[in-house]
Amino acid sequence: MADELSALLAPLRAKIDVIDEQLLQLLNQRAAVALEVGEVKKRLGAPVFRPERELQVIARLQDSNGGPLGNDSLSAIWREIMSASRALEKPLAVAYLGPSGTYSEQAAFGYFGRSVQEQPCASIDEVFRAVEAGAADFGVVPVENSTEGAVSRTLDLLLQSPLTISGEVALPIHHNLLTLSGNLAGVTSVCAHPQALAQCQHWLSANAPQLERRAVSSNAEGARLASVDATVAAIAGDAAAAQYGLQVAQAHIQDDPHNRTRFVVIGTLDTAPSGRDQTSLILSVANRAGAVFGLLEPLARHGVSMTRFESRPAKSGAWEYYFYVDIEGHRADPKIAGALAELEERAAYCKVLGSYPQAR
Repeated sequence: MADELSALLAPLRAKIDVIDEQLLQLLNQRAAVALEVGEVKKRLGAPVFRPERELQVIARLQDSNGGPLGNDSLSAIWREIMSASRALEKPLAVAYLGPSGTYSEQAAFGYFGRSVQEQPCASIDEVFRAVEAGAADFGVVPVENSTEGAVSRTLDLLLQSPLTISGEVALPIHHNLLTLSGNLAGVTSVCAHPQALAQCQHWLSANAPQLERRAVSSNAEGARLASVDATVAAIAGDAAAAQYGLQVAQAHIQDDPHNRTRFVVIGTLDTAPSGRDQTSLILSVANRAGAVFGLLEPLARHGVSMTRFESRPAKSGAWEYYFYVDIEGHRADPKIAGALAELEERAAYCKVLGSYPQAR
């Protein structure tokens, strides 16, 4: 049986070896051209990273893909190819909510690829500070969850910071209950980020009501604590389990099976139109009847679709609010530009957080 299998596989493996050699040569040819592109960018003072261009490359390949590779696999492969080529010009420094093993890290890799200089940070505030200070080129922060809603600290910092949004990542969130032993024997508490605890609260109440729930700075920090204390369980994903040597006591304990978190990429890059973009704004109006309707009326009149509307207290003590709004399209689009011009005239405060490619 083994001899027959080897005989049948030998010519197929030989074909794969030949193709691998061809791929290696082509990848290095592509990398050499990417270096030439880098020299042109450097001479003209253009940024190394152009997310809209990379998304257009992937979209074009997906449109011409005849299989059997699926489009998601194709996207992941080309993301890493472009990331490695980019790093030949200049490795990007990317800050995210750490430590290693968080969903923020996963979102950062999903957007930039793995050929980056990682900068895990202890808090969302620290991510913003690292990018503002120039210690990191970009930051990746969670902004909203499909179950628990907006991440308030991120919204507050987007209001205060000079940084803008240049991209987004929508990540499926699958929470696992992790322990050293793979069961709950001797476990007395569960540690996780407050959002994760909230996203799993019904499952915990029904299946592990005896566990004390302890909020920590990140799910990865909870996993780290569980890795050194057998009485502690963590709520985290597969990456954290592998990183900290934990076993899955129960998989997929999130209350919403379609749980997703949206992350935004922050920095100073002004992203060009990609053909499938959205623009994020922060607005406020005077406290009078009909003010919000009057503010948003130009969007409807210009045919602009609003995909998100979130209100946050202005913390002035006067019952004033800021409105976080996402609209479809790039601010360079004529109808978006027209609507924004009117919004700026009507609003008491208007900040364009950025126009950037929508998550695919």
